[in-house]
Amino acid sequence: MLRVYHLIIGVILLVFIPVGARFVLPDFLTSKVTQSNTVGATTKTATPSITAPKQTNLKKVNIWQRLSDSISAPNNWQVIPCEGETALLCVSSQGQRLGTVEVEIYPVTDNPDFQKHFTELGIPQGSQVDYQNPQFQSQIAKALQAWVADSYNTFAKDHQAKYGNKIAFSTYPPQQLTIGKLPGMRYGLVRLKPEGGVQEQHIGYVTSDSKQLYVITTSFNSDLSKGKFDNLENLAVFQPYLSAIAENLNLPINQTSAKP
Repeated sequence: MLRVYHLIIGVILLVFIPVGARFVLPDFLTSKVTQSNTVGATTKTATPSITAPKQTNLKKVNIWQRLSDSISAPNNWQVIPCEGETALLCVSSQGQRLGTVEVEIYPVTDNPDFQKHFTELGIPQGSQVDYQNPQFQSQIAKALQAWVADSYNTFAKDHQAKYGNKIAFSTYPPQQLTIGKLPGMRYGLVRLKPEGGVQEQHIGYVTSDSKQLYVITTSFNSDLSKGKFDNLENLAVFQPYLSAIAENLNLPINQTSAKP
C-alpha cells in the first residue's frame, strides 16, 4: 500500500514540474536586455548640492555631475553618474548595468610628453588663453594629434609584448571634433580573433584647455576594471550617444560655474 502511495506522488510530480518550469523560465529568459537603435531621449543629470563651491573637494563627488547638464541615451536606457564613484558614468537598462564610461583629468604639468608638444607648438602654459582663438584651437588640435600618436605607439608595443602576431591589432584613424568649447580627438583600437570577430575594443575622447588633459574612455572585453562594456552590441548601440555626450560637455571646466 505504501509503495502504491509513493507511485502516485511520483506521477503527480512528473506532471506538474514541467508545467511550472514553463511559467518560470520565460520570465528569466526575457530579463535579457533588448537592444534598441532608435533615437533616445535626453536624461537630466542629477545635480549635487554644493554650498561652498570654492572650498568643495571635487574628488569627493562624481565629476560627471559637473561636466554635463544633460546626457543623451537610447530609448529605455539610463545614463547617469555612478553612485559612490568619482569618475564613472553608468549605462543601464531595466535596472541592469550594461557598462561604464570613465573620465580622467590630468594636469598638463604631470604629463612631460604632452607638455613637450605644447612647448614645441608655442602654446602658452599657466596663463589665461582665448579658447575661441583659431590659432590656439589649431595648436591644441596638433598637440592632441601628437598625444594620440604617442598613445597608439604605446598600445602597439603592449600588444606585441602580450600577443605577438597571434591576434590582429588595428588602430582607428583619429577624428577631430569639438568637445564642449575645446578641440578634441576621437581615437580607438580593436583586436580581432583569429577565427574572426572582435575580441577587444577601446574607444576614447581627449581634449585639453592647456592646463588640464581630459581623457574619456570605455571599452569592450578589456582587462580594465572600470570604463567597460561586457557586450559588444551594447557598446555599438551606445557609441553615437557617447559622441553626443562628449561634444556637449561643460568644457573648459574652469569656465564652468559650480551648480547650486
